[in-house]
Amino acid sequence: MVKKRPPLSGIVLDEHTELDLCQLCEVCGVDAERVIEMVGEGVVAPSGTAPHQWCFTGIAVIRVRTALRLQRDLRVNLAGAALALDLLEELAELRRLRDRWFSP
Repeated sequence: MVKKRPPLSGIVLDEHTELDLCQLCEVCGVDAERVIEMVGEGVVAPSGTAPHQWCFTGIAVIRVRTALRLQRDLRVNLAGAALALDLLEELAELRRLRDRWFSP
């Protein structure tokens, strides 16, 4: 017997996607206080001067979700999650450069 799966749905996220604080919280399943803490630790960097004016890129969704997984799975604090995210992004950039320069 074949089980039917519900259709997949999603949102295309990139550096041009813009979300406000409420939208980011909804997409990531966290409350605003948690996101404010993440901004304070450098996990994400919104544009705007106050939380009600903040605007996040789609990349922030990936960073928040990854930080939440690091905290849940590895018990990393927010400062450690911010550092890990920065290092993961740097590693990905170095790999892109390597592949661009050394691919056949």
